Amino acid sequence: MSYPKLKLKKNEDRRILAGHLWVFSNEVDTKSTPLNKFEPGEIVTVTSQNDRPLANAYINPHSLISARVFSHSVKQALDNKLITARVSQALRLRQECFAEPCYRLIYSEGDLLPGVIVDRYNDTLVLQISTLGMEVLQNEIVQALKEVVQPATIILNNNTSARKQEGMETYSKVIEGNEPDTIQVDENNARFHVPAMGGQKTGWFYDHRANRQAMQTWVKEKQVLDVFSYAGGWGIQAALAGASQVHCIETSETACELILANAELNGVNEKLSIETADAFEALAALKQQGKKFDVIVLDPPAFIKRKKDLKQGTIAYQRLNKLAMQLLPVNGILISASCSFHLSREQHLKILRTSAQQTGHQLQIVEQGGLGPDHPIHPAIPETAYLSCFTVRLLRE
Repeated sequence: MSYPKLKLKKNEDRRILAGHLWVFSNEVDTKSTPLNKFEPGEIVTVTSQNDRPLANAYINPHSLISARVFSHSVKQALDNKLITARVSQALRLRQECFAEPCYRLIYSEGDLLPGVIVDRYNDTLVLQISTLGMEVLQNEIVQALKEVVQPATIILNNNTSARKQEGMETYSKVIEGNEPDTIQVDENNARFHVPAMGGQKTGWFYDHRANRQAMQTWVKEKQVLDVFSYAGGWGIQAALAGASQVHCIETSETACELILANAELNGVNEKLSIETADAFEALAALKQQGKKFDVIVLDPPAFIKRKKDLKQGTIAYQRLNKLAMQLLPVNGILISASCSFHLSREQHLKILRTSAQQTGHQLQIVEQGGLGPDHPIHPAIPETAYLSCFTVRLLRE
């Protein structure tokens, strides 16, 4: 089967030849292959300037990322057979890594299904489609999930900002089975209930599973502060791991109700205190009160969503980590995370060094974390390695 050509400018084929899956609109030779001649979602063969076939992709001529490669074999079609094979391939990896069926099942480009995210919560799947090319294949994706996983419920949670950039509407609905009130997450010997519809992202943040497991080394019989708590993933697991007391700070009243319910579910509600407040204001107030904690967890939302946010976002991360260090004693532990791809690990570490200097400390890095195996990193796409997590110990200057 042959597809229309999408020709690249001279020397713009290097990333695709290196295995990358994205074609940006400014890389396209629009004189030879005008973008406006393609239908959104159409399958194309990406070629070099000298017409060498490079890969097959689906296209959205109105998006900054104008084409996303689904195969570097130009003989490969994007159909139910391929999608089913990729879902099966992804499932095998997760089954090798996790005893419980709770994980990110499909991680977009990392699982060679660009534009598709699927999180699994036992017999419930939450599907998120962020690109037009995959939107037109929604039925094929759902059929592949039903065939390979055989879930009781599939929730389509298409509420991402990326859909707006692709010119698509946002919505959530149940497309298989009955809508549950909540979905259950089993993680690191803890249980959580999160909203089936209307929660953050797909309901849970599996990306920090390994980092939350590593945290448990440091919290036994310690006073722990969990900032940006959401549903209590860090704080409740700290309490279960033997923390003497955990204080959670979360700005959303709905999320605070989730923390309380999940604390009761795990039998640690007597160890937890919950504060509904802005994180920066709460940390500043705790400093004024002279409070100290043995372990502090900072897991903020992405302060740098776009490259142009780098300066202001870096200032926010700097302020946050400095405030946290002022609440720690000598030998205290700070677990500092960033899910902003545009903040590199090196920049994150620089923020920690600067914060330590400003608060009169030296640092020891005792753990370095990132994504778990249910978020496999594509070696040619650095954007798939967006998460950094440092566990540092504060020493006297």
